[in-house]
Amino acid sequence: MPQFDLPLPELEAYRPDREEPADFDAFWLRTLAEQDAAHPLEATFERVDTGLTEVITEDVTYTGFGGQPIKAWLHRPAHASGPLPTVVTYIGYGGGRGLSHEHVLHAVAGRAHLVMDNRGQGSGHQIGDTGDAGETGAHAAGFLTSGIDSPDTYFYRRIYVDAERAVRVARSHANVDTADVMVSGGSQGGALSLAAAALTELRDGVGHPPLRAAIVDVPFLSHVRRASVLTDAFPYAELVQYFHTHRDRIEQAFGTLSYFDAMNLAARVTIPGLFSVGLMDQICPPSTVYAAYNHYAGSKEMVVYPYNGHENGGPFQDAQHLRFAAAHLGGARLLS
Repeated sequence: MPQFDLPLPELEAYRPDREEPADFDAFWLRTLAEQDAAHPLEATFERVDTGLTEVITEDVTYTGFGGQPIKAWLHRPAHASGPLPTVVTYIGYGGGRGLSHEHVLHAVAGRAHLVMDNRGQGSGHQIGDTGDAGETGAHAAGFLTSGIDSPDTYFYRRIYVDAERAVRVARSHANVDTADVMVSGGSQGGALSLAAAALTELRDGVGHPPLRAAIVDVPFLSHVRRASVLTDAFPYAELVQYFHTHRDRIEQAFGTLSYFDAMNLAARVTIPGLFSVGLMDQICPPSTVYAAYNHYAGSKEMVVYPYNGHENGGPFQDAQHLRFAAAHLGGARLLS
């Protein structure tokens, strides 16, 4: 697929107006307060045998939105003492936390690494272990339009709360340095990384210091209205399919989506950020990625892959992750 979006100089300047509800912050503060009151955060960590000798892995179960149990993995280096600098990672659309020996790159680099499972997903590119008991309503196949009639019932309200809680779960572990935590994710995981960072900054009285930084690769759910008319690739095609049938619900749905748009979340994140974009990406078109990037309130850098699509940098971007984490997190405390 050739480059199809705006030329790079226009992308770099692309900062569209945000469609943001007046009660955006109030909605999320209410959501967090309601969940805290009804479902106090609890977490268990159970060590598992992965067959790896240099990484310790724990099977994590914690209380997510609605009191539902959410799974995660916590990896950490076997030969380092805590508390450790830590990365919390979110997975892309349709994927789950994977098998227990996956996602160990940061642990090998000397950090603790929590990988959150995606509720209701995990049957796509990676397996998962967490269901979703939330409301769905009439929707297209998939998750993008599930519960879209109202922000209170929308699927992403539940998983965004799960993502914010994953940060607090990581910080509850004895081997994690609560002052030395960053978030990371690509595609849907990029949106979840922005959500976790924004909701962590919005939350008041947690008693933890700010996050150190955020990695946001090719974020999904950014500038959604533009994405819906620019690409026919899934998952945005789910939205097109829904509107094709529910012709009378278009503005109602975009009203819901405005509470979850990564562009609006990015405007509330003030920590350093690393973004990436593939200029041939049909799944998350480049202009939608730059919309989030250019509204991002913290210091930031963008890595551009001109000849790549949604896979963007692959292992090259992994190297960027290691560089960025080393620059913004403390070093490992190796045992002598």
